[in-house]
Amino acid sequence: MNASLFAYVALPFRMSAVIDLIDLVRLRVDIYHNARVCGDWRLVQHSDGEACFHLSTQGGFILDVPSYGNWLVDEGDLVIFPKELPHTMVPVDSFSGPQQHLSIPESQDIPGTSMLCGRVTFLHRGSQQLLNALPAVFVIRMTDNTPWLLRLNDMMLEESLASTKQANAILNRLTELLMSYALRHFVEQEPRSNGVLALYSHRHISRAIKAIHEQPAETWSLAALAGIANMSRTRFAETFKRVSGWSPMQYLAWWRMQLAWSLLHSGKHVANVADEVGYKSEAAFSRVFRKHFDISAGAVRRSSHGAKVD
Repeated sequence: MNASLFAYVALPFRMSAVIDLIDLVRLRVDIYHNARVCGDWRLVQHSDGEACFHLSTQGGFILDVPSYGNWLVDEGDLVIFPKELPHTMVPVDSFSGPQQHLSIPESQDIPGTSMLCGRVTFLHRGSQQLLNALPAVFVIRMTDNTPWLLRLNDMMLEESLASTKQANAILNRLTELLMSYALRHFVEQEPRSNGVLALYSHRHISRAIKAIHEQPAETWSLAALAGIANMSRTRFAETFKRVSGWSPMQYLAWWRMQLAWSLLHSGKHVANVADEVGYKSEAAFSRVFRKHFDISAGAVRRSSHGAKVD
């Protein structure tokens, strides 16, 4: 998923760091259901620990998540589980007849609910910081000032009706874009009071974060970062620690390692990556990388050619 996908939407200054993180962690969506459910239906989903989503492309349903509550999901609404929990979906209105799953093109005149469901795989270990900041389940409403959701829902429904091999490939890309927008939307609407994501929405610290993201190889000092944030060194360090639990230098090291993982996974040589993230010595970089991820930089690079990363 490329950050350029967000290019046509004006981003608030403090949201650029969030986009950096979403772009870095990269995600893949595997669609496992794109059909109209008809009759007296009931869908029971079990927990498998993966992130997943349900988009109601036509009609609505009632979602029940034990211990968390239930939601009325209207047409166009998006349900996201950062880690799937057991849940049940049933129709809003009662229908007679056996449960059926019909293709979208053949079922337009049949009462029911059309749903597009997928599992989300994050392709970067840095995704955990993002997932930890999310609730167990959340619903994004089409009515919640989400024009992107309306547009994507219309586009996905159009491709579903086309029912071609090309349409399936386009649907996969659209759902990846859907998830990226959804994550950004949640962080915008529900700012965190602590944790890494809270740094991104902090009025002053977000400026220092932006500088780190734009120039990760710079020899940053506490004084330089505090100056960018327009804060004293003491106040900057104390606020940074209070908000995130990390020191500014710990965040700098963490971000460099996340970027390094991404660059290595793209196939770049270890020495080049070390230089791009601010290490003058390949050996020093390799030691820090292994300590951070418990795997060698070379192994991650080899995985870009198909080798397995444990």
